Amino acid sequence: MFLLLLFLWFIFNGRVTFEILIFGIVICSWLYWFMCRHLDYRADREIKILKNLHLYIKYFFILILEIIKSNFAVIRLILSSDKAFEPAFITFKTDLKSDLAKVIFANSITLTPGTYTIGIQADEYLIHALDESFGENLNQSVCAKELKKLEAKL
Repeated sequence: MFLLLLFLWFIFNGRVTFEILIFGIVICSWLYWFMCRHLDYRADREIKILKNLHLYIKYFFILILEIIKSNFAVIRLILSSDKAFEPAFITFKTDLKSDLAKVIFANSITLTPGTYTIGIQADEYLIHALDESFGENLNQSVCAKELKKLEAKL
């Protein structure tokens, strides 16, 4: 994190001189100390994240694929004149343990067209779906499975 802060310091300054380097090291050292002391930041968490970076990248691409598939499903639903869609409120429980994973899953649901996360209470989600078929088996979706794998690694 210290190196990232120092890198940002150089980018925002626009040039590198000896004075800027020394001043940047002092400021970034103080900021890093402050983060560790008062914001409960620990370097071992960052190391775990970096070790599992491939899983985060994999989740990102899976989410992009799910968004694209959901776009086509919404287009198909809207353009099909033979079926009238029925918006619905759907509740389901999740197996995710950490609050971070639950929030990421809720945001992933909201990012996919046709679904919107209204609320999370403990392990229960309330989703508004454009059609009931969009809310089926959300707990067994690819995104939920990948988040469970990520959660197991952290």
